Amino acid sequence: MSLVNHTTLFYGTPIITRSPILLSPIRKFQPVSPFSSSSFSSFSAILTKEHQSNLPEDKIKETHVELPFDFKSYMVEKANLVNLALDAAIPVKEPVKIHESMRYSLLAGGKRVRPVLCIAACELVGGDVLTAMPSACAVEMIHTMSLMHDDLPCMDNDDFRRGKPTNHMVFGEQIAVLGGDALLAFAFEHIATDTKGVSSARILRAISELAKCIGSEGLVAGQVVDICSEGADVGLDHLEYIHHHKTAALLEASVVLGAIMGGGSDAEIEKLRKFARSIGLLFQVVDDILDVTKSSDELGKTAGKDLVSDKTTYPKLLGIEKSREFAEKLNKEAQEQLSEFDRRKAAPMIALANYIAYRQN
Repeated sequence: MSLVNHTTLFYGTPIITRSPILLSPIRKFQPVSPFSSSSFSSFSAILTKEHQSNLPEDKIKETHVELPFDFKSYMVEKANLVNLALDAAIPVKEPVKIHESMRYSLLAGGKRVRPVLCIAACELVGGDVLTAMPSACAVEMIHTMSLMHDDLPCMDNDDFRRGKPTNHMVFGEQIAVLGGDALLAFAFEHIATDTKGVSSARILRAISELAKCIGSEGLVAGQVVDICSEGADVGLDHLEYIHHHKTAALLEASVVLGAIMGGGSDAEIEKLRKFARSIGLLFQVVDDILDVTKSSDELGKTAGKDLVSDKTTYPKLLGIEKSREFAEKLNKEAQEQLSEFDRRKAAPMIALANYIAYRQN
């Protein structure tokens, strides 16, 4: 089935033909691929010989060539579906200012790693993109909220995000705070009202899982401990606690929600939870490395801010090379959790782990 047919199936006539009154012609969202560069072509889950030529020799030996998987096309297709779903979920309506703020950050781009992980996990256990999409959108809404709040002057005080002025630079601090709050609230509403073909028990389980992963024992816990640790000497265990909660928690929620909505067994869900925890920490280790090795233009956000704020990072504690070795270890541990799943169905998850490990921004 082509991307166009997928889109038609998912959205149907009511959304494609929705009233233009709801959307400002100036701000109307036009979905475009966030993957126009070649950054994804090297990270197929099971690489073809052509793709292997883009990897170091030691990485080639670790791959299998019997099941070619086009990761870039997969990401483009799924990200475009997510972008369309996000655009449809939050149209511009009264109060216009708050909805424009929500849309500004939500539709600003990004690779949509979290929603695609949600979709891939759902498909891995037997579900489909339609079933996963409300949850996929919800985790992206919450991720966007966390970025909007992180960027505020009282937090990280960033002026740019994804190559654009941050939300508070455009709409002011008050609207940025409220826009993030509104995205957080709507994420749960969206799962509850838009998920189709899933039992109420599974929907309730997914909502409970998501709330726990981002609350005072999850994402918020990581944020608080991170703030309280600035300028302090902390060890690896302390740093791991921060990032398991601050970064890995929402990636964990993305994967676990997909598995729940797809009808996964308890054993399957727990394997995917362990996978997600490993790639969540992996994501942060790589982020720390990129912060000190890439420019702001390359990252699309302010580079070197961890050094300026005297935050403890993996490169600061381990050095660059040991941090890279740790990233390799986490990637291997994550992929071991997928060994009992059908390898063809697991290909997107393997590829996503490899992308997170080897990304350049």
